[in-house]
Amino acid sequence: MSEPHAAPAAVSDSPLAATDRLFFGRPDATLAREEAERLTVAALAGADDGELFLEYRESESISLDDGRIRAAGFDATLGFGLRAVAGEATGYAHAGELSEGALRRAGVSVRAVLAGHSGRAGDPPRASNARLYSDANPLALMPFEARTALLGEIDAFARARDARVQQVMASLTGEWQAVQILRADGRRVADLRPLVRLNVAVVVAANGRRETGSFGTGGRFGYDRITSPGVWQAAVSEALRQAVLNLDSRPAPAGEMPVVLGPGWPGILLHEAIGHGLEGDFNRKQTSAFAGLLGQRIAAPGVTVVDDGTLPDRRGSLTVDDEGTPTGRTVLIEDGILRGYMQDRLNARLMGVRPTGNGRRQSFAHAPMPRMTNTVMLGGSHPPAEMIRAVRRGLYAVNFGGGQVDITSGKFVFSASEAYLIEDGKVTAPVKGATLIGNGPDALTRVEMVGDDMALDPGIGTCGKNGQGVPVGVGQPTLKLSALTVGGTAA
Repeated sequence: MSEPHAAPAAVSDSPLAATDRLFFGRPDATLAREEAERLTVAALAGADDGELFLEYRESESISLDDGRIRAAGFDATLGFGLRAVAGEATGYAHAGELSEGALRRAGVSVRAVLAGHSGRAGDPPRASNARLYSDANPLALMPFEARTALLGEIDAFARARDARVQQVMASLTGEWQAVQILRADGRRVADLRPLVRLNVAVVVAANGRRETGSFGTGGRFGYDRITSPGVWQAAVSEALRQAVLNLDSRPAPAGEMPVVLGPGWPGILLHEAIGHGLEGDFNRKQTSAFAGLLGQRIAAPGVTVVDDGTLPDRRGSLTVDDEGTPTGRTVLIEDGILRGYMQDRLNARLMGVRPTGNGRRQSFAHAPMPRMTNTVMLGGSHPPAEMIRAVRRGLYAVNFGGGQVDITSGKFVFSASEAYLIEDGKVTAPVKGATLIGNGPDALTRVEMVGDDMALDPGIGTCGKNGQGVPVGVGQPTLKLSALTVGGTAA
């Protein structure tokens, strides 16, 4: 556990001024801003691109299990990452301290990639005054004792709601990230990023059977948005509803059949099976199933997908990405036609297009790469009830657990944590053990109806790529697909 560096609870001036104090104005600071700028210019001379990424992060987690606080942790990290880009090659060095010596050594390391290279630095990111979320540090705005007491209330509330409750697990996590990005041309960009999340899981038992339900919510705001009674009680009720529902579930059917996907969180299938394949690096390297298909039809008419990092307070949103580019609303698929990819600066330059504000990194210890923010399929015109009525025998999948996807082929496997049979145009019995098996590009062509009920997920997504995890959002309306392969146990 590290000691905090007196991060402010709230910031009354600009993020740039606040991060100047945090990185260069602390009593124990060993690196002056002028020296950081000078060493960055020297390290990146002759590079095509690059930056000095400074980061301070406070993170905290508290978890309760079976009426007791089982774990509580706090961490504070401070460090930098220095990147030099030459053509397709990247030199990257990082350190968990801000000092002249560490930055000087990092500069020597990254310049190795520039040997024999003489490039012209790319144009800097455009300036932006957007502020998509609060600057306040959520960890400093709610006492630790109040958070632990809330977890105890969640446990008691769940047990009082239903005598079948055997176990309650709940957790609160929060972080506050401050970043400043310095470029060799003297441009500086800063951002202050709050992030909180509440998770509840409930285990129920009856007639010799045990089942689990879970629900989570969060976003880029303070704890007050997820700790009010109306929010946490709704979270407990939803987790309990899923658990009790599963007590009556039957084995899922198997075979190819029509599938209706619910709104909101089922967009995780869109994110994994399609979204990754629309990131710039996979398409520049021709390893994506969508490579070379710009301007061509890749989905059914009515399918429009965007990646939007500008949605206020959303988990996947960023005022600026981790290269300093303002995020935007990037149209990926328009009425079934492939219109664009998500780009960081490196891949955008090599592909001759503009960066879209999708350069993201897990921390200062990682180089940026193109990643999703909030990936959403826009709504259509069909009421969800119309879709259900159109299915004689099929599956209605409302919530998903884990899944896997192959970027090159687009093949995916996803497990449904809440699903129902559709029989003769009606939703009937809940089923357990259903998996959806398919191919992302092929699934896009099988969309027959797009609902009028587009919804965003509750704020719980984390995306993994090349060993890095970043917070993301997803969303979609109810969708009817003509057929997918459903893996189950019932004939």
